[in-house]
Amino acid sequence: MVRSSPIDIAIAALMLGAVIVTFTVSPAMLTNWHIHYLTAGGIFLEKVHPATYLTFAALTLLLIRHGNPVGELSRMLSEAKLFLLYLFCWLFLLVQVVVLNRPFTVIIDTFLLPVALCLVIWQLTPFQRRPLIWALHATMLLNVALGYFEYVTGHRLFPLTLGSVLVVGEWRSAALLGHPLTASGIVAGYIIALLLRPQICPRPALRLLIITLCLGSMMAFGGRTALVCVLVVIGTIFLLTGLNLLKGSRTPLLNVILAMCVLFALGMGIFLALNLGIFDKMLLRFSSDKGSTLARYATFSFLSHLDWYELILGPNPVRVNALQTQLGLNYGIENFWISCVAQFGLVHTILLTIGLAGFLIEMLRRAHRAAWVITILMFTIALSSVSFSSKSIQLAQFVILITLLLPRTPARQPLQHSPNARPRGLQQQSLARNIA
Repeated sequence: MVRSSPIDIAIAALMLGAVIVTFTVSPAMLTNWHIHYLTAGGIFLEKVHPATYLTFAALTLLLIRHGNPVGELSRMLSEAKLFLLYLFCWLFLLVQVVVLNRPFTVIIDTFLLPVALCLVIWQLTPFQRRPLIWALHATMLLNVALGYFEYVTGHRLFPLTLGSVLVVGEWRSAALLGHPLTASGIVAGYIIALLLRPQICPRPALRLLIITLCLGSMMAFGGRTALVCVLVVIGTIFLLTGLNLLKGSRTPLLNVILAMCVLFALGMGIFLALNLGIFDKMLLRFSSDKGSTLARYATFSFLSHLDWYELILGPNPVRVNALQTQLGLNYGIENFWISCVAQFGLVHTILLTIGLAGFLIEMLRRAHRAAWVITILMFTIALSSVSFSSKSIQLAQFVILITLLLPRTPARQPLQHSPNARPRGLQQQSLARNIA
């Protein structure tokens, strides 16, 4: 067994802490603790999420552990060349933010933290990643349990806030993830990972139990877009499985019996839940969304109130806030790209989109095919909510899900032959010659 050096242990410990706080310390929690993370006031140190501090501390130790930080960084980026494109676009955005005297910590947690997470996690050995994976499972299940608790009791662990705005009258759970839509998206990504890569949890019974619990919590978190995406994935799996069976694919009889029992139990559970009214609040979200759809229509009409100069280079933040209030968008612009245009302008939004595309392509090259489905989920959520168009760590949460749970399985190595070995035919000829 290879013994780890103290610096390697420190890197793994810092990343373990980063994974834990990413899924347990939300902006709403920081606001409740009177830390000015999203609200006005406070010092610079309060404006950066704890996960960012821990991740960059681990990245720093990773760069200096061999005494050549510049060479180590060059090696890491040479293996992920599209990250250079992303970082160039990020620097371009940083220049604009500094020149226009806007808060630049917004683009640190939202867009720089995911890159640092990838660079560090990719350098960890499977042994060092294992505690991080266990921590991810534990924090996800903890959030699911707390989601059920908030939904049943009606007691919220931390007040739901959007910046300095207190949201009242909201029944949807948020747990430790801070916002119902954030929680719905992350839990949906976790379910999809378990569905499309069973190796994450090799025991079928345990995996089915976890998926069922997480799927039920989607009713408590109340995210319609995330729920529909998960149901589409489940329906596609059932459809493809049925088509394969019709084509003559063989499956053990025990699996068929278990599948029939599970479907029957699931149908009975859904029927009882509907009769007990457990899903009533979530079903009302589809029929009466309290103006959420009208707010999205107002989001699309938002850009028509800006002139060409503001559209290209970005409007004044004061004017943006005034327009949001006028159009009833007090909780934010619920579309990533429209929100980016409103904050940074069309030019920087295009550059940021190009950079994000390069970042995601580089990450997906090192990931399992199921990561593509989670990426589609992520962009679907971005089209229908504030998501990572504002200061948040939601993109970092998706990155952790993909890099830890869905790494690309290495190709099977060919058999290694001894340099002195000869083909079997030549060995037989040589043996016959010796006998003769």
